[in-house]
Amino acid sequence: MDRILYTAMSGARQSMEQQAVVSHNLANASTSGFRAQLQAMRAVPVQGDGRLDTRASVAATTPGADFSPGPMNRTGRTLDVAMQGDAWLAVQAPDGSEAYTRRGDLQVDGDGLLRSAGRPVIGEGGPIQVPLGAELSMGSDGTLSAIAPGQNADGLVTVGRLKLVTPGEGGLTRGEDGLFRGPVNQDGVPGALPADEDATLVSGALEGSNVNPVDAMVSMIDVARRYEMQTKVMSTVDENAQRADRLLSMN
Repeated sequence: MDRILYTAMSGARQSMEQQAVVSHNLANASTSGFRAQLQAMRAVPVQGDGRLDTRASVAATTPGADFSPGPMNRTGRTLDVAMQGDAWLAVQAPDGSEAYTRRGDLQVDGDGLLRSAGRPVIGEGGPIQVPLGAELSMGSDGTLSAIAPGQNADGLVTVGRLKLVTPGEGGLTRGEDGLFRGPVNQDGVPGALPADEDATLVSGALEGSNVNPVDAMVSMIDVARRYEMQTKVMSTVDENAQRADRLLSMN
């Protein structure tokens, strides 16, 4: 069988995976603080017995993320925060490790735990807990203050400070859960980044997704047509093989 079939098959498979990435980005075009996932393909030589130098298969490159900032939207809500510059918010991942996000629509659960998209927000001493029913205010440095129910402004107390980090370019990698993590340590485990005392945020605003819906739709159409082209190549190879079999049977 002509080895071009394997080239077309690998191209079709990678096109399907790229379509999944584009669809995921498009689905999160309105998600606060979302960073678009990137995916690219490259040609690699076909390995194995009987390989030909003129044949190449398709493989995906290491996936990454688009770290460009999203648009800033004013909401007026105290617990809506938008990180300034390259700052990231530290949260607790489901496995208990420290991870980072730009999503700033914070909520207080029934136990008084401050959460971002259901994940506990990390402060200077661990997850931040606030008094239930308290009136909250947020400082530009991430300091969270509260006034207990029934008290006046003189009763304002600091209940915690959000941990903000500035990883720098290439300092974070995206996980399968959508959260970002720092560089791995000697044990192969992502380490926690130090808090950046100079990092700031804006209260009463949210950073939107950096996904451009129009570009995502164009990419989706492009990938679909590329997949269709690969399947047509496979059909053509199959037709050529059938014709060759008929010629051989006639001889």
